[in-house]
Amino acid sequence: MPAASAATEASRKNVLFLMTDQHRADTLGAYGNGLAHTPVLDELAATGTRFDRWYTPTAICTPARASLLTGQAPFRHRLLANHERNVGYLEDLAEDQFTFSRALREHGYNCGLIGKWHAGNRRTAADYGFDGPELPGWHNPVDHPDYLAYLAERGLPPYEISDRIRGVLPNGGPGNLLAARLHQPVEATFEHYLATRAIEQLEQYAADSREHGRPFFLALHFFGPHLPYILPDEYFDLVDPADVELPRSIAETFHGKPPVQRNYSAHWTFDTMPIETTRKLIAVYWGYVALIDRQIGRVMEAMERLGLVDDTAVFFTCDHGEFTGSHRLHDKGPAMYEDIYRTPGLLRVPGAPGGVVRSEFVSLLDCTATILDLAGIDPKPATDSRSLLPLVHGEAVEWDEDIVCEFHGHHFPYPQRMLREDRYKLVVNPDSVNELYDLRTDPDELQNVYAHPEHAEVRSRMMRRLYDVLRERGDNFYHWMTSMYDVGEVAHDPTLSGLDESTYHKQQP
Repeated sequence: MPAASAATEASRKNVLFLMTDQHRADTLGAYGNGLAHTPVLDELAATGTRFDRWYTPTAICTPARASLLTGQAPFRHRLLANHERNVGYLEDLAEDQFTFSRALREHGYNCGLIGKWHAGNRRTAADYGFDGPELPGWHNPVDHPDYLAYLAERGLPPYEISDRIRGVLPNGGPGNLLAARLHQPVEATFEHYLATRAIEQLEQYAADSREHGRPFFLALHFFGPHLPYILPDEYFDLVDPADVELPRSIAETFHGKPPVQRNYSAHWTFDTMPIETTRKLIAVYWGYVALIDRQIGRVMEAMERLGLVDDTAVFFTCDHGEFTGSHRLHDKGPAMYEDIYRTPGLLRVPGAPGGVVRSEFVSLLDCTATILDLAGIDPKPATDSRSLLPLVHGEAVEWDEDIVCEFHGHHFPYPQRMLREDRYKLVVNPDSVNELYDLRTDPDELQNVYAHPEHAEVRSRMMRRLYDVLRERGDNFYHWMTSMYDVGEVAHDPTLSGLDESTYHKQQP
C-alpha cells in the first residue's frame, strides 16, 4: 500500500479507541440512565457525536472484534466463534486478511492495543502490528505476569473475592459466576492497571509524535463490564439495588419464541435466584461501568496533560451488549434482542461540532473505514464498512434505512439473520420459529407477531429486503430463505443446477 500523500499527512489524526466488552447502552447517562455514574463518557457525548442506533454486526466477542479489525461482516471474514466455546469454526483470520492496523503501520502510524484482544487464538495483537502486553483470554487475566509485577511494584494486595453470586444449573451443579466482591483497592483492579499501561503508552507515543511527527492509534480495550462483575466495595455497593428499575422484559414467558431462549434462560440459572438478586446484579453491573468510566477519565486527563486533545479523535464503543436479566437471560446468545445488538457508540473528532446526535443505523463495522478516513487512507478494502465522518460533521447524507446483523452460534452452531428498520425487526431462525417485533408498540420485544395475519405485508416486505441484502453481500444464508419463505419471484435457478435458468428468467416482467 502506498504511503500517505503530503496533502493527507498534514490532516492525519491520532486515534484513541476506547472499547469495553458486553456493554449495554442504557448504562450511560448520555443514553438516558438517570442513576448512571458516567461523567467522563457523558462529557465525550456532549463534546462529540452520540449515535443512537449503533449496532454490533454479531453479539459475540471474537467475531465482532474481527469485524472491527477487518471492516468485514462475520460471514465474510469467517471467524465465527470464540475460541473457548468453539465447535469447529475457524479460530484465526486468513494470513492475507486486510486489517486496518497493518494499513496504519504501513502509513507511518504507531499502533498500540492495551487490554483485551480476543480476535483470534494462535495469532496475537502483535502479529497485526500492535504494541502492548499480550493479554489473552475472555476476562481479566489476573494471573498475568505483567499485572502481578504491577501489583508488586506498588505494594498492592493480590486478587481475592467473596460474596459470590451464582445460580444452580439444570444438572444441579453451580451456575456460572455472575458477580463477586473484590478485596483489593481501586488502584489494584485490573481496570486501573489497564488505564495505567495505556497512559504509559500514550506518553511514549506523544514523545515520538513531538520528535518525529508520527501519528498514533492507541486502543484501550477493557475486559469489563463483561460478567462476572468483580468489583471492590466502592463500586460493588455504589448503586442501591432498591433504586434499580427492573427491565420490563423480565416478564418474558417465551411464548411463541424459539425454544432455545428458554433453554438459555435455564443455562444462565435465572429462575434459581430471587428477584432481589437480579436487582443487585444490575446495580453491580452499573457499578462496573462507573469504575471503567473513572479509569477512562484518567486516560482523558493524560491526553489533556500531553496536549493531544486537539489532534486526537476519540471513539467509545463495545463489541456487543449484555442481557443482565432482560428476557430472563444473562450474558449473550442466540436471541437477537436490542439488549445485546444495540450498543453505545460515541465519537469525537477535532474540528467537528459537539453535542451531535445521529439516528442513522450504523455499525461497529463502520469504525474501520472511519479510522482509515481519519488517517487519510483509502478505506476501500473494508468492504462492509462506511466512514462515519460525514455524520459526525453534521452532514445530511444518504444512508441505509435498516441494518442487517448475523449470528452463528456460541455453545453450539446456531445460524440467525436479523433485519432491523425504524419500526420493525425481523429475525430468521431456520431451526425454529421466526420472529417479528413491532418496536413502536412493543419496545421490549415481548410479543412475537411474525404469525399474526395483520403483519403479513410487513413480514413479506422485510423478508424480501433481507433476502436481497444477503444475496447482494454474498451471504449464502439466503439459499435457505429462497425455498422456505415468501421472498417473491427470483431471477435465478435456486437449485444452482444451471439446468433450468430459463424458467426463472421468464417469471420476470
